[in-house]
Amino acid sequence: MSALPPASLSLHGHRAPRWLPGGNLQTIWPALWSRRHAGPAPVYRRERWTTPDGDFVDVDFQDAPDPAAPLLVLFHGLEGSSRSHYAEAFAAWAAAQGMHFAVPHFRGCSGELNLAPRAYHSGDHEEVGWMLGQFALRRGVPTVAAGVSLGGNALLRWAEEAGATAAASVRAVASVSAPLDLAAGGAAIGRGFNRLVYTRMFLATMKPKALAKLAQHPGLFDADALRAARDLYAFDDVFTAPLHGFAGTRDYWARASAKPRLADIRVPALVVNAVNDPFVPGDSLPGPHEVGRHVTLWQPRHGGHVGFALGLPPGHVTGLPSAVGGWLRDRL
Repeated sequence: MSALPPASLSLHGHRAPRWLPGGNLQTIWPALWSRRHAGPAPVYRRERWTTPDGDFVDVDFQDAPDPAAPLLVLFHGLEGSSRSHYAEAFAAWAAAQGMHFAVPHFRGCSGELNLAPRAYHSGDHEEVGWMLGQFALRRGVPTVAAGVSLGGNALLRWAEEAGATAAASVRAVASVSAPLDLAAGGAAIGRGFNRLVYTRMFLATMKPKALAKLAQHPGLFDADALRAARDLYAFDDVFTAPLHGFAGTRDYWARASAKPRLADIRVPALVVNAVNDPFVPGDSLPGPHEVGRHVTLWQPRHGGHVGFALGLPPGHVTGLPSAVGGWLRDRL
């Protein structure tokens, strides 16, 4: 592995290695083959928390030696977990900084089907808020939070809804490759190469989970319509939107998108999006005039979707947590 980047490296001017051209390759290669950490894989311990509606969420912790050390909370992306490439990279960075690290799994993403007739979604700010409240109650240490892709959008939606009260739970937040305009992202992932590769990959796990949920709660949705879904728009129209109180996909995507309300955020917030992200069209990204003074935008030309690889083949993804984690740490 190449030398690790400095702790406060900025991704604002990130350039991909010459051997890794294009947004798709910069997305796929780092997720599958780039190194995530210099040492062994993170070792987690798991806590199960009971939710207010009688369900559960599983939280994976990596504890720091000092009980009073600050905490970095990471909200994962669609169908992600504490074993996603970015989560393990953030875990390694947090350990090197002497920080506690935690990944709260969205419902159904910890390896066990959840109990309630709901799952999770891109605008799940109520769930994010409850989780962050639990960290404050149970840990009581200075806390910062990052969210990746879906988790990043949901985290920003929470910060928007919470306004000035967000500071009671976190010192700062950061999103990485969040689909801030869900309609633009949904259209992008539903066509061409994206539809053939990414959409099929997501639906391969989402459909079985949804059908298992239907077995738990008969009559919850139309099984034939779900099986016929060939893109995320159709899946969300049958499953995600109605189960979470939306009128349909268009209503869900409009109300769950973080972009329209970024100016409402009242805690320091970093929003990182590569312009060549295959899931998030560059022309849909917010400009400085669309965010408030608390929001910092990093929009490098390279990086793909949660890629940001560095170094010689196979490369490594330690630059992402070093930059984002360093920015968050500096706000503690």
